[in-house]
Amino acid sequence: MGKVVHFEIPADDLDRAKSFYGTVFGWQLFTMEMPGGGDYTSATTTAVDEKTMTPTEPGAINGGLTRRYEGNPFPVITIDVEDIEAALAQIESAGGSTVTPRTAIPGMGAFGYFKDSEGNIMGLWETAPSAG
Repeated sequence: MGKVVHFEIPADDLDRAKSFYGTVFGWQLFTMEMPGGGDYTSATTTAVDEKTMTPTEPGAINGGLTRRYEGNPFPVITIDVEDIEAALAQIESAGGSTVTPRTAIPGMGAFGYFKDSEGNIMGLWETAPSAG
């Protein structure tokens, strides 16, 4: 069963969004450079195991803040899968479509985005064998 493991919240003004979520909810927010360019703001909402970087509290998830653009106007929920390419094939055969193909993040895993049968954009996460 695919578990929800991550969320992303798009923002028009990342500094304003970081201030909002940090102040209101006490989230720890850290902006980092991404491979291939751009940046990403991670949102730590719960403690993580330092070795696996997974939440220590059952049911809790962490996420991120991204710059809003036409392709991501709304929050995205990310689901853990063993194989993104296989999941995308299943998604397409069930009436969905690929938005972003499998994209590796060295040392961590890979992500992809898909559109479900209802037009919602969702995320996929595949943990690297050595990272999990």
